[in-house]
This record gives sequence, C-alpha cells and structure tokens, in this order.
Amino acid sequence: MKKITTTCTILVFTALAAMAQNGIVVFQTDFGTKDGAVSAMKGVASAVDANLKLYDLTHDIPAYNIWEAAYRLEQTVPYWPAGTVFVSVVDPGVGTTRKSVVVKTKTGHFIVTPDNGTLTLIAQSLGIDSIRAIDEVTNRRKNSGASYTFHGRDVYAYTAARLAAHTINYAQIGPVINEPVVSLQYQKASLQNGKLKGNISILDIQYGNIWTNINSDYWKQFNAIPHTQNKILVQISYLQKQVYAGTMPFENTFGAVGVGKPLAYLNSLMNVSFALNQGSFANKYHIEAGSDWMVTISWVK
Repeated sequence: MKKITTTCTILVFTALAAMAQNGIVVFQTDFGTKDGAVSAMKGVASAVDANLKLYDLTHDIPAYNIWEAAYRLEQTVPYWPAGTVFVSVVDPGVGTTRKSVVVKTKTGHFIVTPDNGTLTLIAQSLGIDSIRAIDEVTNRRKNSGASYTFHGRDVYAYTAARLAAHTINYAQIGPVINEPVVSLQYQKASLQNGKLKGNISILDIQYGNIWTNINSDYWKQFNAIPHTQNKILVQISYLQKQVYAGTMPFENTFGAVGVGKPLAYLNSLMNVSFALNQGSFANKYHIEAGSDWMVTISWVK
C-alpha cells in the first residue's frame, strides 16, 4: 500500500510539474528590431538565468496596436507547451495607472503584460485561471526605479525570467486580482437571420488576405442554409460605415479562381477569409483589421 501511495504521489507531482514553468520565455512587442530594446529585454532575462530558452513571437506589432497584440497571442500561445511564460509589451500607457499583471491561463500558460486589452482574446479562447498584479517592490530589476518608460525591460522581462527560472513561484508575483481583465469590444462571430457576422481580426500581411473570426463551425451552419449557387455577398464596414461590398465564390484553393479574382476560403486556423488569387485584397480595397472592422456574409440569391 505504501508503494502504491508513493507512486501515486510521484505521478501527481509529475503532473503538477508539467503545468509549472518550463524555462521557456517567449517575447512579443511593438518595438521592432532596429535598436537594442529587444536585446536589452533578453539580456535582463539571461542575467536572471543564462539557461533560459528565449524565443520571439514577433516584434513587428504596429506601434500601440493592442488589438493585434491580443490576436497574435491567441494565434500562438496554444501551440507552446504548458508552463511557457510569454511577455507581451504593447504598452501605450506605460508609466500610468494601468495594471501590470501575470495571468495564468486554464491551459497552464503564463502571460506577463500590461492589462490594457492585450488579454481580450486569450481570456475567451483559453480561459483565465487566475490573475496576479506584479509587486514591483520585489519584482523589478535592481536600481531601475527611476525609469518610467521601459517596463518591458525593468519589470516584465525581469519578472518573466524569474518565474520561468523558478527563482520565484506564481504566488510570489503579487496579490491576486479578482476583477476580469480589460477587454476590447468587437463583433463576435454569429449567424442570425441567414447572415454570418464577424470581426476582421487580422490581415495576412505577406499576401494581403483578410482573416475573420468566423470559424468553420459557423461556416458549416451557414453552408447548410439552402442556396442555389456557390456565391456569397461580402460586406465590410469600419466604424459601421461600409467600405466594401462584392460577390465571390467559396473555394478550397486559390487556384480555383482566375488570377486577380476574389474568393472566400478557410485559412490555416480554419476561419473564413477573403483573398485575391495572386493579389492583395487588403491593398486593392483599402481594408484593414482591428476591433472596429466588421464583416457580414450572405448567400447571393
């Protein structure tokens, strides 16, 4: 009995360890790589523990674009192992009263970030287990208190590295926050009265394709509505003002339509998207992405 109990205890601790920090830190910012800001953050992390594994998500978030930071986290976090610590610094309010937090998701990932809307999509898709405010008295790089404009280096990278390296545990980050995270408002995917509605979440930057938040389940429901031809009407609006309306077929591949012709398709995340075969839909029709961009889809009769 003692051996069985001991074995069970080991299995429990093994399972808990799998959910704990794993020595990986992934960085996301709007800093770009033209100067030393990103390198400084990694230097701070390496000074905490040179054995940490440091990776980049992206540093090409458009300046101050909190929405895109939120999207890139949702796009990327699920593919990393539980216990990975993410640092996301898109922080136009740096030095103000916005909270600096570490969130633990229900999947066991940690995200170190300002609570300014960056966690909007992660909160809905992965779920938040708990939130802790960063105690900057103990979790701040030594002798950095006079700096108010580089929390990414002095607070976030430092705290993330200490957490990932097991120098501190999650409870030592700071006090629990019982309020929900700050959320950006946007059009969630829906199917009502025969029309699909959703948000233009992001652009496929390299090719100019339009990616929505309407997933394949919604598309299947929409596709089940009786229709006589494989052609949809797509209407795109910004701040409730229509900026595009056009018809296109739904296809599985770009080559199903002629060069320069539009189509709808499911992207690699299995969300409804729009493209021009070998052309940029976004550039041609001046479409952008963000919480204020909305799409409506209906069958052409």
